[in-house]
Amino acid sequence: QVQLVESGGGLVQAGGSLRLSCTGSGRIGSYAMAWFRQAPGKEREFVAAATWTGGTTVYANSVQGRFAISRDNAKNTVFLQMDSLKPEDSAVYYCAAHYEIRIGVPPSQSGDEYDIWGQGTQVTVSS
Repeated sequence: QVQLVESGGGLVQAGGSLRLSCTGSGRIGSYAMAWFRQAPGKEREFVAAATWTGGTTVYANSVQGRFAISRDNAKNTVFLQMDSLKPEDSAVYYCAAHYEIRIGVPPSQSGDEYDIWGQGTQVTVSS
């Protein structure tokens, strides 16, 4: 089974940018990929997802227009570009994957659909 490792988290001022990376230990080309986040005392929430081709992406309303998910299947890596960061974006960000190669199926926004998870990377946005 593919294992996922996130990187790129850190401390940034409000209005700044970060780029998270998620690299698989094997080929991820057959997987829908997503980013979730969890802040202290809060439930895990969906952030963004992409189909296995990257041709269809979906975003949470809270990050729409500020975050962008992309993927490089040749490098087994998914990215989350985060711009115009706000303090409320502070959380541990998790990369997740589930096998899905059907054409026309949008990527799921439910964490229950994803069965492979990374260990998370901390993002802290200071005001």
